Amino acid sequence: MLPIDWNKMPPTIRMIVIDIDGTLLRSGGTAVSRRNRNAVREAQRQGIEIVIATGRRQAYATPLIEPVGLKPETVLITSNGTVTRTLAGEAMDRFLLPVETARALCPVLRQFGGRTVFTFDREGPGEMAVESLEALNSWVPLWVEANRPWIREVQPLERAFDDGEAPVQGMVCGPVEAMREAEARLAGSGMAALIETHRTEYPARDLTILDILPPGCSKGTALKRLAERRGMWREEILALGDNWNDVEMLEFAGQPVVMGNAAPELLAMARARRWKIAPGNDEDGVAEIVEGVLKARHAAGRLSGEPEGERETVPGPRCGAAGE
Repeated sequence: MLPIDWNKMPPTIRMIVIDIDGTLLRSGGTAVSRRNRNAVREAQRQGIEIVIATGRRQAYATPLIEPVGLKPETVLITSNGTVTRTLAGEAMDRFLLPVETARALCPVLRQFGGRTVFTFDREGPGEMAVESLEALNSWVPLWVEANRPWIREVQPLERAFDDGEAPVQGMVCGPVEAMREAEARLAGSGMAALIETHRTEYPARDLTILDILPPGCSKGTALKRLAERRGMWREEILALGDNWNDVEMLEFAGQPVVMGNAAPELLAMARARRWKIAPGNDEDGVAEIVEGVLKARHAAGRLSGEPEGERETVPGPRCGAAGE
């Protein structure tokens, strides 16, 4: 990995958006490192808005983020962009998969091993519905163990929607190639216009998590809405991520950064697009980049931030026609 050239870090960054797994969090870790904690807290103290963007649901992300010491008003984009709230729980955006769509997905996803999960936007037992804990546990045992109090086993899974409550997302997991096939099959089906899919791949474990979201939803569309609320230019936003579910977010941000531990295909795409590549998550790559931003701001004498201007956005579909 070549050393970061601090002189090439833009001094006008007003927002830093950070993925959790494989980015802010070290491999196999359960807590954010001291260096990463210090860096993001200092950036926030100096007036840069810190945003967390993750595929995790809010209840699964908050216990990792609260100990970092960020402000309660810190924004969390969760469930890959379907739910946006502050760390304190203030609602900003939420989009839902219609019950009819979720129910229709069940037989399609059942073909891939019965490892489907539907997540509802509420806390407590039944927040997640699965058809077979045994099948799911064979692929993601640590996830099952950590989430067991909130999981309800429902057979057949279609019965999870009998009360009319719509989920925020569906998920199926399995081998990398099988999940790519599942994504391709969904894209070629009559359901393609009703959903959005995002892959999170872990090639070393031959594991992919395929999320099925309301149409138009992604970390990128959630970030776009937040930027519009803040009146920020894309060039004032830096985003860090390591996986395929981060691509839309990285494409929207004016300053995209891919972690050095990303999959070779994603790193190749980043190089082709001239995106920055950070040190890996196990090397505190987030801190390396954030510290570079702060050094550039200090060198430019802009510690108090930049004046607002006309923001630049990109066209794209609004997330979730069935949202709230």
